[in-house]
Amino acid sequence: MGGGTTAHAASTRPVEDGAVYGLTAEHRTDPLGVDAAHPRLGWRMRSAGRGRSQGTYEILVAGSPGRLTRARADMWCSGRVRSSESVAVRYKGKPLKPSTRYYWTVTVWDTDDRLVGTGPVASFETGLMSTDGVTGWDGAQWIGMKGKAPGSPGAPMLRTQAPLNTRARVREARLYVSALGVYDAYVSGHHVTVPQDSDTTIELLPPGWTNYDTRVNYLTYDVTDLVGREKAVTLAAVLGNGWYNGRISDGSTYYSRNGNPLALKARLLIRYTNGTTQSVVTRPDGSWKATDVGPYLADDIYDGQTYDARRELPGWTSAGFDDADWSDTERIPFETEYPDAHLLAYPAETARLMSCWDRRPQSVTVATGVTGQDGSPGGKGRIVVDPHRTVTDPHRAASAPVTIGAGDTAVFDLGQNMVGVPRYSLRGPADTQVTFQFGEMLNDSSAGADGPEGSLYRANLRSAKATSTYILKGDRNGETHQDSLTFYGFRYASVTTTDTVTITGLTGKVATSAIREVGSVTTNDPDTNQLISNIRWGQRGNYLWVPTDCPQRDERLGWTGDTQVFATTGLYNVDAGPFLNHFQDTVVDSQTIYGMDKDQFTGVAPGGRYNFPGGGSGWADCGVILPWTLWQMTGDPAVVERNWPAMTRYLDWIRQQTGDTYAGQGSLTGDWLAPQKTSAQLMSDVYYGYSAQLMARMARAVGRRTEAVTYERLLAGIKKAFVRKYLSADGDTVTVKSSLGEASPIEPGADPNQKTEDNSQTALLWVLKLRFYDTEAQRRTLVGLLADNIGNDAAYKAAHPNSSRVKYAENTLSVGFLGVNVLAPVLTDEGRADVAYQLLHQDALPSWLFSVKNGSTTVWERWNSYSENDGFGPVSMNSFNHYAYGAVMEWIYAYMAGIARDPDSPGFKRFLLQPQIDSTGRIRHVSATYASPYGEIRSEWRIQGGGTLAYDATVPANSRATLRLPAVSADSVREGRTPLAGAEGVRLLGHADGTASFQLPSGHYSLTSTVR
Repeated sequence: MGGGTTAHAASTRPVEDGAVYGLTAEHRTDPLGVDAAHPRLGWRMRSAGRGRSQGTYEILVAGSPGRLTRARADMWCSGRVRSSESVAVRYKGKPLKPSTRYYWTVTVWDTDDRLVGTGPVASFETGLMSTDGVTGWDGAQWIGMKGKAPGSPGAPMLRTQAPLNTRARVREARLYVSALGVYDAYVSGHHVTVPQDSDTTIELLPPGWTNYDTRVNYLTYDVTDLVGREKAVTLAAVLGNGWYNGRISDGSTYYSRNGNPLALKARLLIRYTNGTTQSVVTRPDGSWKATDVGPYLADDIYDGQTYDARRELPGWTSAGFDDADWSDTERIPFETEYPDAHLLAYPAETARLMSCWDRRPQSVTVATGVTGQDGSPGGKGRIVVDPHRTVTDPHRAASAPVTIGAGDTAVFDLGQNMVGVPRYSLRGPADTQVTFQFGEMLNDSSAGADGPEGSLYRANLRSAKATSTYILKGDRNGETHQDSLTFYGFRYASVTTTDTVTITGLTGKVATSAIREVGSVTTNDPDTNQLISNIRWGQRGNYLWVPTDCPQRDERLGWTGDTQVFATTGLYNVDAGPFLNHFQDTVVDSQTIYGMDKDQFTGVAPGGRYNFPGGGSGWADCGVILPWTLWQMTGDPAVVERNWPAMTRYLDWIRQQTGDTYAGQGSLTGDWLAPQKTSAQLMSDVYYGYSAQLMARMARAVGRRTEAVTYERLLAGIKKAFVRKYLSADGDTVTVKSSLGEASPIEPGADPNQKTEDNSQTALLWVLKLRFYDTEAQRRTLVGLLADNIGNDAAYKAAHPNSSRVKYAENTLSVGFLGVNVLAPVLTDEGRADVAYQLLHQDALPSWLFSVKNGSTTVWERWNSYSENDGFGPVSMNSFNHYAYGAVMEWIYAYMAGIARDPDSPGFKRFLLQPQIDSTGRIRHVSATYASPYGEIRSEWRIQGGGTLAYDATVPANSRATLRLPAVSADSVREGRTPLAGAEGVRLLGHADGTASFQLPSGHYSLTSTVR
């Protein structure tokens, strides 16, 4: 490379191996199917030395790796650009062509003009680069099985076979495919897979879920290895209902109670070594055949799948299969019904099976009946356990064969509440029906149980059947099956059969879109570690094509309130930027379909099930909060600009509703499921203020100064009105009148006699977060009120005899969904990290560890979803896998571990290292990493003897950090024996309130500090 060679000659130190790495296009590694005309490119740099930052870069893009030199790059040579930016740098070269792979690299020089290095060759491949469903599709149409009535039994199976050009070898082959419904695709007898962890894996339920009347996604696959093995190529697919049909879409504009016709649209593009091309496309011209008399009898997102192995059609996905008796296909007039719908490349990580998280049974219990009904508290008795067939040793249970007959029930415990599908192996006679039912809990003897003690608890699934049914064909060698047209949320599987069957294997196959984890935190405290694990598993299960509320019952929806509360945690844990960006696109689609006046953001996206008109505060605000959060965590401002029109329409709409009262739009949900009730209107008012605040900050950051002033004035008006209405000050006494108005009128299981209260925890938190007070004295009083409410000691209870807090223990929280993510951060920001830690360690109700103490492996929907003493919570709404309360993980990363973003420097270009020491002494060691857009940040602290804190940190190259470390003095913070303030490039910012502050250049630091 010309530029690289010249710079290297001038360098005074050797080029570091791998110093430029992590190249991405559209925030993904070597992506296929990119439809962006100007892809965003990114990279990272590393340096063994300190303080090294990027001063200049040069990007080369070419049609082949061999052309990646300054003189030969045929698509783009950026020239040397003086900039430290390495995140979301726009491609500015020649127009990109569809279905073309481009190669690129970047060379980086530091601020002293010394060569840092050149990145490895990366690539991105364009998709069809169209949205109309016509351009680039080479005549492909939506096709379905001819004459098949929507909703009729049997999944459509479609196939075609086409001869290949035998005079030339296949150079490459790409499959572009979409479905109205979901699909399982096959090429020449092989299941189409995607790369994962140096291997391949199967996707689950592609192409995912969107508002079909506005947007349908297609996916791109490299199927070169599957094409060209024979003289003909076969393209086949099974179509399932997915989200397109079924009651999960009830209330949606595209929903039909009688069912929609399922359809496939595909183009297989084959390029040969002689330069010729061939397309195999979906057309109703007789080249495609279809049937619904295969083994796929029924499928539904909520209810599960029924598979009859007797009806399998061996070889139907391969060449040479006789499909003469199959039906023809017909055109499905989707474009006629929805002429404004776009067909777009899916821009994020798909939901797929992750074998690294497979779950095997930890125990197997075989029950032969029920006993003890008369003497049991709930009258349901307990199961009769066969000790000879029951396996309680986890090592044996993982692979032990279990034989059951009619009347028996085998209950498998996978040890972890998970989301995905079962893979099971069976041996038994033909015609035997084996039924797998799934659930999250086992019944106890409490009144809330729905069956005998030890049996599967399924009442919380409501109408969802969540059942996998398999009919054996009688293979003497055994039969193995894995559902592919549905998913389940479960820890336990209950198995029954109509005849004697041996279950020779069961694996829980985990499915998720959260496939690349970028953050980790571990501590010396087992309970905290279990909470962290629960949060992570909850995210895996609920990040499945869309961020859902729960994965098991008849809901599984993209609730926007849950999403915005958890988004920062989600982005710390997982590289979920593209996933959440795609969801934001769906949120905007829903705004124009389901939002009031086509301006209000909605409570659910996509679809219309449970979408409530009006009163959406906290949920509708996701349309503003999610772009803000994505920008802050990824450093890419494109999400702000792309969503600006939708966000301004939303804020304008609220202003039109409430005018100069500066009140929020109202809230049907309020602080959802909070033990202490807060006025829902107050929650609406603070969220109006919060959205206005974020809009003002985003406007200033992207150069919209006039609009920034407008939103700053709006925020000032909201604050003034709020203080006048809700803040009562009398001398040293301050009251937040959070009793002004009712709480949520729609909360299932709520006590109808419980009233809203003044000075509720959530109200105090938001007043402090938004600074909705007039004086510092008021602030101090408010902090005291918050601490007293949380402390909840005898004196507090005596002074508040009518408060809901009276029945709870000391040092407990009382927030719901809209208070949980601000609780610990606000406390810590207000100097009360000690209270935050007391809450973290509390295991009495309500608390984060209450569920841990009661055996949870994921975060629950309710603080009291279950207890060993009281049994199950309100059955009408009681999910055991609901990530919202896991939003405390944001505090664990940003405060306990201390890796925090700087709001004025999105993407961790500048960031904070601010570890908070646990004053209770329970946590003495924390180790955390986070792969930021600029590289891996590390923060680890350990309390040693003699009042010494050991602290290790890594600041990635091309970034810098502000360190705030507990210390008796600045001089006591040392690197070896040297005061940190004396280290090269480090600048002392000051010492106050027991914290020493420094500005750190990039590099590795091993420090000690005297803390007492």
